[in-house]
Order: sequence, then structure tokens, then C-alpha cells
Amino acid sequence: MIRTVDAAKVSDTVAKLCVEANFKAPKDVVDALARALRAERSPLGKDILRTLRENIRIAAADKVAMCQDTGMAVVFLEVGQDLHVAGGALAKAVNAGVRKGYAEGYLRKSVVDPLTRANTGDNTPAIIHTEIVPGRLLRITVAPKGFGSENMSAIRMFNPTVSRDQVEEFVVGCVRDAGARPCPPTVVGVGIGGTFEHAALLAKKALLVPLGEKQARADLAAVERSLLAKINALGIGPGGLGGATTALAVRALAHPTHIAGLPVAVNICCHALRHASAVL
Repeated sequence: MIRTVDAAKVSDTVAKLCVEANFKAPKDVVDALARALRAERSPLGKDILRTLRENIRIAAADKVAMCQDTGMAVVFLEVGQDLHVAGGALAKAVNAGVRKGYAEGYLRKSVVDPLTRANTGDNTPAIIHTEIVPGRLLRITVAPKGFGSENMSAIRMFNPTVSRDQVEEFVVGCVRDAGARPCPPTVVGVGIGGTFEHAALLAKKALLVPLGEKQARADLAAVERSLLAKINALGIGPGGLGGATTALAVRALAHPTHIAGLPVAVNICCHALRHASAVL
């Protein structure tokens, strides 16, 4: 049986998630920062981590944005195949919600035309990724992405003969070259396989995997552990001022690819790792 959800409900939900994601850090991020503070040996690094935690506390308590860069709205939709959205187009409903959320939350509007650089004025259009899934529900995840970290992302089309060490060096090199610009400690998303565009999407989706969740694949878990150790050995540290916590976590997703290639993408996110989800 088909279930119906009104487009206005979608808009209202997206608006609330835009505000929530900018005002309140996810619990797994708060916990990861607490673990990092206990492990950090640099006195300055500890001070920065304490400041980041205090910033998160104030933002949630006072209902203000954690960062002045309130990001470009990236919206992930998991649409049940037995769900019908009534009263308007789904993409228009999402953008109406972004428009409403950024206005009501007094969030900075940062979206511009890529050529003229004219501001669109309401932080739309959002970047929308839609996946059709079994069922009658609609899961919405809003992940505002600031460009201090987004600009540090990269993709490389490797030959299939590449070694795991070479792949890891590419990822570590991206973090090394980024330095302090993505506001470390970061979370590093890695996408391996698929095609050019799918590897990039995997890297961004990897950032949504809870930081404490066990990696399902043992080989990917080994890659994550190895990369995290190598990245933290760089010594960039919190705020880029030195220390053992350059990254809070590395999360990786993989997809089968063609025999002739191996796409690898890196999507870096700042320590706040902003995102919020709801199910309708």
C-alpha cells in the first residue's frame, strides 16, 4: 500500500534539520572530542580541544551556530519505493525547507553562482542525493558542509595495480597538504571504487557513518586504523598548532569497480561534522 507524505511536511522537517545541524553537534562527535582530550599530550592541543568543546556547549545552550560558515546544505534522501510525496515536487520541497531553515535560524547564506559569484540570497539550491530504498518511509539527513574543509577534498584515478600503501599515501598526503585549513581535528571520509563520481559520493557518505560504529569489513577497518595512525603522526594537531589529534576518525566506504581502474576520493570535514536526520 502506498503511503503519502505532504511536501509541506518535508519542507518543515528540512528546515528544522538545517537549524539543528548548525546548532547542535552529534553525540558521537562530542564523545570523540572527549576521547581526544584525554589522549592529547600537547598542552596547547588540550586547550584547543577544550575550547572546541565549550563552543559546542554554548552553541547548543544559546541556540546559535557553532561556526560562522554555516555551510552549503547537502541533503541525503532515502525514499521508500512505496512512498508518495503529495502537494509538490520533492526537490522543491527540500529547497523550500533549506530556504526556511537558513532564514529562521539566522544562518549565513553562502551559495553563489559559480561564474558571476552572485549570491542566491537564501542558501539554495541545496545539493540533493536521492536513493530509492524498500519501504514506505522517508529518511532525511541534512549535512551542512563548510568549504574550509570541502576545498581540501580530492580524487585520484589510480591504476588497478596500485598498492594499498600508495592509496594510503594519497589520503595522508591530502591531509598533510590541507594543514590547518580544514579546522582540525578533522574527520576524513574515504571512498574507494565505483566510478569517478561515485567514489566522491562514497567519501562524503562515509562522513555520515557514526564515529564509534564498527566497520563491517575487516579489510576496510584495517585501512581506517592505518590511516588514522599515519594522519595523527603528522603532528598537525588541533587547530593546526601541533599535537597528536589531527583527525578524530577515518571512515571508509567501498564499492566494486572496473577491472581497469581504482578511483579513490577523500572528503575532509571539520571537527564539528555537522549533520542531523529525521524519518517521516
